[in-house]
Amino acid sequence: MEKLYYRPLVQTDAARPDEALTLAGGWGWFTEVEQIARGGAREIIPAAHLPFDVAERLTARRAPVAGLGMESPKIMGILNLTPDSFSDGGRFDEFDAALERAEALIAAGADILDIGGESTRPGAQEVPEDEEIERTAPIIAALRDEGLSAPISIDTRKAMVGDAAVEAGADMLNDVSAMEFDPAMAELAAITGLPICLMHAQGLPETMQDDPSYGDVLLDVYDYLEERIELAEASGILRDRIVVDPGIGFGKTLQHNLTLLRGLSLFHALGCPILLGVSRKRFIGTIGGADAADARAPGTLAVTLMGLGQGAQIHRVHDVAEIAQGLRLWRAITEGYEE
Repeated sequence: MEKLYYRPLVQTDAARPDEALTLAGGWGWFTEVEQIARGGAREIIPAAHLPFDVAERLTARRAPVAGLGMESPKIMGILNLTPDSFSDGGRFDEFDAALERAEALIAAGADILDIGGESTRPGAQEVPEDEEIERTAPIIAALRDEGLSAPISIDTRKAMVGDAAVEAGADMLNDVSAMEFDPAMAELAAITGLPICLMHAQGLPETMQDDPSYGDVLLDVYDYLEERIELAEASGILRDRIVVDPGIGFGKTLQHNLTLLRGLSLFHALGCPILLGVSRKRFIGTIGGADAADARAPGTLAVTLMGLGQGAQIHRVHDVAEIAQGLRLWRAITEGYEE
């Protein structure tokens, strides 16, 4: 039987029809969906015609992630403790600078910190486990010792690094390899019960941008994430502990990225919160005419607002203050504003 995919056509307008369905228990709603068949025609159908199980996944309220409710958008501030990250490598890899940066991100409006000790930018080389642990665990422990109450995510592909981070006080696992690089990540997530983000990436950082290709990038990424969720569940990880990330820029061309962004709401059919990581990425610089990574905040904000309009719940960004300001304006317009 032909597999069908269902992409909700999300709206956020206050003028909402009675028959509209709420998207993922959040701020968006929809009355129609795009029904997609691989290699076939696309058809717009009423939401009332959705199969029951699909409608249930699209509308079910998402469980909190690391204590954060998913009924409103959340900002994940990036703290790279690496000398070679594409945007801010070497700026915060010293201990005191890292602590100061973490506190500044929270003060600027970050709801959660994502701390990483290995760059996974295109062309990056693998970092030994012990070195990655030494970069990340002491910072997490120090932040907890200083009384930081905000949740912390550990950005790593390696179970031992994740375990050390959890011992130090991390609340979430963020694995850009969706547990492929180190299958022991599944056991760590199952044992700890912590939420885990599963991201799609085609290939390893060393080679992923050499010649990325897909049959249908939107559906291929969806199928991959669906398979990784099924594997996670088989490993004892509850679906309400899983976050998905389509992996913008990870083994994708500029056109692949744009296709995924246009079809982003499809991923709600997986029944998990969506994490969108577009901050300062190369396609923003190419289209927006910003060669320097740290000059791409306006483009990042534009793509983030598009993601909000499609119901993406978690937005991983470098420029927290700028994105938080844009988010406040977006919410004031869409939800109303009181002085």
